[in-house]
Amino acid sequence: MSSILTNTSAMVALQTLRGINSNLAQTQSQISTGKSVANARDNAAVWAISRTMESDVAGFKAISDSLSLGSATVGVARQAAETVTDLLTQMKSRIVAAQEQNVDRDKIQEDVVALRDQIDAVVGAAQFNGLNLINDGATLNILASLDRDAGGTVSTNSIEVAAQDLAIGAYAASDVFDAEGVTDDGDAFALTLSDTDEEEIEIQDNLAAGDSLTIRITTQDTNQAITYTVTEADVNDGEVEENVAAALRGLIVGMGIDGLRVELEGETITLENDGGAPMVVTGTFQNAGSGGLGGLSAINVATDPAGALARIEGLIETAIEAASSFGSAQMRIDTQSEFIKNLTDSLTTGIGALVDADMEAASARLQALQVQQQLATQSLSIANQQPQNILALFR
Repeated sequence: MSSILTNTSAMVALQTLRGINSNLAQTQSQISTGKSVANARDNAAVWAISRTMESDVAGFKAISDSLSLGSATVGVARQAAETVTDLLTQMKSRIVAAQEQNVDRDKIQEDVVALRDQIDAVVGAAQFNGLNLINDGATLNILASLDRDAGGTVSTNSIEVAAQDLAIGAYAASDVFDAEGVTDDGDAFALTLSDTDEEEIEIQDNLAAGDSLTIRITTQDTNQAITYTVTEADVNDGEVEENVAAALRGLIVGMGIDGLRVELEGETITLENDGGAPMVVTGTFQNAGSGGLGGLSAINVATDPAGALARIEGLIETAIEAASSFGSAQMRIDTQSEFIKNLTDSLTTGIGALVDADMEAASARLQALQVQQQLATQSLSIANQQPQNILALFR
């Protein structure tokens, strides 16, 4: 049935044209923006996910900057610690030379003092953006990651880099050790235990809370050191020598060195080699007011070459351990930085997979929709001519 009041064919053609125009507008938007989901109206769920991920990407870029700054800071400290190690090694060569009798120890001491001053200068200058990890004693916390759980809760993780004290500080020598047959009333000693050898080390009453004593034992199979820091309780009960000696004896036993027998009587520690292989035992003292390399101030090859040799070994180990610690931390920071960069790229790729338009498909769809639009327009034109055909019947 045909009607001049209701042109059904025109209505259908118009609806088709509207749908085609809507699809054409959407396709043109994808081509112009490059996105299939440009706003929340296009796809609310996908848009929300993509926006959350984009915010995380922005956060990771900030974390990458933090890691770069942290790596640079730790790198300066590592380089300084390595330089200090080299300078201490040069100092050791001077001290070894001073063990000879027929040398000018006063001249050698001048070289030692010059190297000590250079170490002090290196430690003081080893700062990045005002932070000195080998002198200030401040722990560095580097923002390392942004973690989001399944519930959407966001938390951060940091890489903690502990400071390593390589300052010389204000050293005050104390007569702490009395090692039998080696050094009387000193703050450093070195002795060698051959098979069946036995030596006594007495702890003197010159200790205060915060002072630390280090014993290092070197054999052909091991090189271990223990350090004990005097506490307020050790001092307050009036038996500081006995307390420290007992603590040191326990730590030495804990090394588990084969062939070493450790006895204790009052403030005297007895070491005996029952294993046959020689053992080199050194002891150093560091007062509470000094820095990690405070013992440098007490080195004097002119008056005590043997004590200087005993002390320098512990100081070199301190610098090596500091450099090693910074090296490990910097490697971890750099690894995390590389991971964050790769993670950022992966997230960016994931966001693109969610919202980016397929430009090849959009181009092909645009061509098809333009043809459909032309056909729909022609169809609507034909449908609008139907009332004229009905009018012809009345002529």
